[in-house]
Amino acid sequence: MELKSVYEPHEIEKKLYNLWLEKDYFKVNVNKDKKPFTIVIPPPNVTGSLHMGHALDNTIQDMIIRFRRMQGYNTLWIPGTDHAGIATQNKVEKEIAEEGLTRKDLGREEFLKRVWSWKEKYGRNIVYQLQRLGISCDWSRERFTMDEVCSKAVKTAFKTLFDKGLIYRGKYIINWCPRCLTALSDLEVLHEETEGNLYYINYPFLEGDGGIIVATTRPETMLGDTAVAVHPEDEKYRSFAGKTLILPILNRKIPLIGDEYVDPSFGTGAVKITPAHDPNDFIVGHRHNLEQIVVINEKGIMTEHAGPYKGLSGEECRKKIIEDLKEGGFLLKVEPYIHGVGKCYRCNTSIEPHISEQWFCKMKDLAVPAIEAVKKGHTKFFPEKYKDLYLYWMENIKDWCISRQLWWGHRIPVWYCDDCNNYFSSIEQPSACEKCNGPSIHQETDVLDTWFSSGLWPLSTMGWPEDTEDIKYFYPTSVLVTARDIIYLWVARMMMMGLEFKSDVPFHHVFIHATILNTEGKRMSKSLGTGIDPLDLMDKYGTDATRFGLTYMTAQGQDVKFTEERLEMSRNFANKIWNATRFTLMNLENFTPGTISIDDLTLELPDKWIISRYAGLVTKMTYSYANYEFSDGARDFYEFFWNEFCDWYLEISKLSLYSSDEKRKFTVQYVLWYILTGSIKLLHPVMPFITEELWSYLPQSNGSIMFAEWPSINENMIDVKAEDKMNILSGIVKSVRALRGDLSIAPSKEIQIYIEAPEEQDRTLIEEHCSYISKLGKINDLTIVATFEEKPKMAFSHCFQTIVIYMPVKDLIDINQEKTKLRKEIEKLEQDLVKINNKLTNEDFLEKAPGDIINKEKVRKEELTFKINSIKDRLGIFSNM
Repeated sequence: MELKSVYEPHEIEKKLYNLWLEKDYFKVNVNKDKKPFTIVIPPPNVTGSLHMGHALDNTIQDMIIRFRRMQGYNTLWIPGTDHAGIATQNKVEKEIAEEGLTRKDLGREEFLKRVWSWKEKYGRNIVYQLQRLGISCDWSRERFTMDEVCSKAVKTAFKTLFDKGLIYRGKYIINWCPRCLTALSDLEVLHEETEGNLYYINYPFLEGDGGIIVATTRPETMLGDTAVAVHPEDEKYRSFAGKTLILPILNRKIPLIGDEYVDPSFGTGAVKITPAHDPNDFIVGHRHNLEQIVVINEKGIMTEHAGPYKGLSGEECRKKIIEDLKEGGFLLKVEPYIHGVGKCYRCNTSIEPHISEQWFCKMKDLAVPAIEAVKKGHTKFFPEKYKDLYLYWMENIKDWCISRQLWWGHRIPVWYCDDCNNYFSSIEQPSACEKCNGPSIHQETDVLDTWFSSGLWPLSTMGWPEDTEDIKYFYPTSVLVTARDIIYLWVARMMMMGLEFKSDVPFHHVFIHATILNTEGKRMSKSLGTGIDPLDLMDKYGTDATRFGLTYMTAQGQDVKFTEERLEMSRNFANKIWNATRFTLMNLENFTPGTISIDDLTLELPDKWIISRYAGLVTKMTYSYANYEFSDGARDFYEFFWNEFCDWYLEISKLSLYSSDEKRKFTVQYVLWYILTGSIKLLHPVMPFITEELWSYLPQSNGSIMFAEWPSINENMIDVKAEDKMNILSGIVKSVRALRGDLSIAPSKEIQIYIEAPEEQDRTLIEEHCSYISKLGKINDLTIVATFEEKPKMAFSHCFQTIVIYMPVKDLIDINQEKTKLRKEIEKLEQDLVKINNKLTNEDFLEKAPGDIINKEKVRKEELTFKINSIKDRLGIFSNM
């Protein structure tokens, strides 16, 4: 079959992915004769749609899997989705709200039926979108965090930790979302820098004149104050020790206490203590046995304890209490103040610290082996800097609030006995209390934090708690690919769970990839309209070009601003690969490599050079894939294939392909086939579709490329001398092309060239390969000398190392006309330069213009100055002719 003249990515991509699925190419079983290589997918939310983070993350995982598969590993990539407790419940609640209903109207059982129905209808959208990306997961093993296998793992893990005393119930201050009406862990709170105010309020002494001034950003919470605290060593407050204050507005008596928690340098050095509405105050309150007065309820509404402000929202209360404080003479001043405000990671509502009875998991004991595993190198981070972040958090870890006041999720497997007030955990549904055997029991209504089930992902996806063959063979996994945002939320918790339940790390490597930012250098957000849909990019450029562009632009450990220019470059590159393959195939008619080795051929300099360069590429790309330096690999491949294989060797090969020397023709055909075949293999992990298609046309390419053996090299292929010699020849050709470019001489126009090469070895090399230089430089008259007694007249020159290349221009251009053109060009550029100089000497411009605009003008001035001087140099040469 002849390869089509035009590359049509969408037609190829759909055809090939369906073929891969039909033939079960991604399906993997235990095979003890092969070494396993395993990845578990970071499960996207069932509510999700493909975004740039998904596209990059899954492209990287697919590259790794395809690379290791070709290296001969038994590669397993397990896919799945996360039930996303808060996000999914919000989706369904919005849906039933359109019917005028709430979840409480439906009841728990009926509401959960609606959620499951929604999940079945919409929950696979993200999976189809991932498949569009070309990822090679074993879809027969797809898991869902609430399927039967994962649910059993969650219940088993909970009960095990509960029985060990690592899970407990307690009443503490936690992060509360007034909209979602659920607790959140510290890691689920997003902190945003917000412009607010610092309010200075006077708390009068009960006896005598004066009082203590406190500064607060939330005056509405003062209604729940039960003390004012100062640092015990703060000299300015030492004489007031033991005094009693009056809480403004409510006139409640509160003590002045000393506590080392207070920072004397902040505000006035005195802080209001509100144990029910601030986590630090909660701790201080416990130390001093202070009352906990709840003045803001779970919906963010002021309670009866707020006195005259009962029933107001927090924002309404703040406005009213500020007015009342002013009127009473208690508000002394207000200052603008920027501070961090906690927001719910799902709905962006401001978080309220809230005292509530919740379930917690003790983390310090679980963290110890997870810390040691990283310190000892059992799990390694790439880039290594993320190891320190992981260790810092783990070494300062706090107990985890694992309960959520939702209906969608893993219901906590705890039952309460109405007869003996006992509570216990069970994996199966119990019929009676395990203590008194009474039948009057009811299950906890809260569900577990979504991250509890996600923390078990490497285990539950392989069938744990059963001791399955998969776990024995595929666990621990080889590498986890993820974003830095969830090192604490997910990576750390998987480490703790894996070591707790399997006494081994869940993965040997953790690769933290870059974050793709928008053109302004900010995080992408679909909700804010700053996101880019990768599906649109795949529609426009093709999947392979999208994958290659993302890979090319994202260097390890560096965030990157997205630009479509890279994708345009990648699309052009895909066309280049297609056309280069098409050219090669057209010249491989009746060619069969047979059993001949490349070592059996009689090679000329260009052959030795391209083989040596290819061998270097194999080494570099193998290292890049193995060490997660994918951007380097993409750049190396691009440079080799476009600038060396296509621009140089393909052009040189035409001299032999179109000659009558059959032996030489076969050698060049073999080298073309060998390099192209190996190059397509190297490219396959990042551009799977085009490489699979082209592979099917190449001689001796059996089966799918994804099972082809990864390229290997031997030391004989590396030829430094050939590379050095070819560097000289290519340097000469580049000089010829530069001379053409300086005078805008068409590439098709043949020219005369003189080469002055003082070194005999250089002259010999040039003379032996002058046909290549003439072919690539479009030269019809080439003269080579050791030295000129008299330099060629009316010629432009260019130097390369010790070699000088001369190009006579008498018959190529009208010199007088060229001089006139250059003078006009200088005149125009100098006018532009005057305008810029006027700007840069204008004090008004320098004061008012933004810094980046001023810098652009300075750069433009340098560019114009350089260009003017270059043209003047060229004009000087013409003037001397």
